[in-house]
Amino acid sequence: MPVLQRVVAVLFVVLAGTAQAGSVAAQDTRIGIERGALPAGPTLMDVQGGEVDLSDRFGEKPVLLEFWATWCENCEDLYPDMLEAHRRYGERVDFFAVAVAVGQSERRVRSHLEKHPVPYPTLWDGQGEAVRAFETPATSYIVILDADGRVAYTGLGRDQDVDGAIREVLNSEPAD
Repeated sequence: MPVLQRVVAVLFVVLAGTAQAGSVAAQDTRIGIERGALPAGPTLMDVQGGEVDLSDRFGEKPVLLEFWATWCENCEDLYPDMLEAHRRYGERVDFFAVAVAVGQSERRVRSHLEKHPVPYPTLWDGQGEAVRAFETPATSYIVILDADGRVAYTGLGRDQDVDGAIREVLNSEPAD
């Protein structure tokens, strides 16, 4: 692994480790992209080789993005919460797992998903486009965009209230 990639991997681990103490939402302290921002969605490949233009998904219904890595302990702790959130809200919210390209390969991600599958698309951010677009500070970072495509929630760490964050975004949506 090149030196720069090792340095970035270490920074991700350190930052992710500091998030263990609890949830931090955009309402409390800014983490990553600013709440209310209208991000441009990058086009990424899913781990099956298909292309996904996230900007096509923004502005239809809420979208949840989880930035994760196979080596991230906080992400592992979030795994059951993410599965339950998808089970409860998957019809009303688009879920995407965004695998960061720090300390892991696309092949390693696919192998990990064979043992720990998710029922929603996993995207490979091999060039860091989504990491930059969402100002991702570390793995276990979650961004929820509302139905207008605006950032409504950001959180970091294993103790996020994913269910509560989704409920809040859905409850703030105008009725049809």
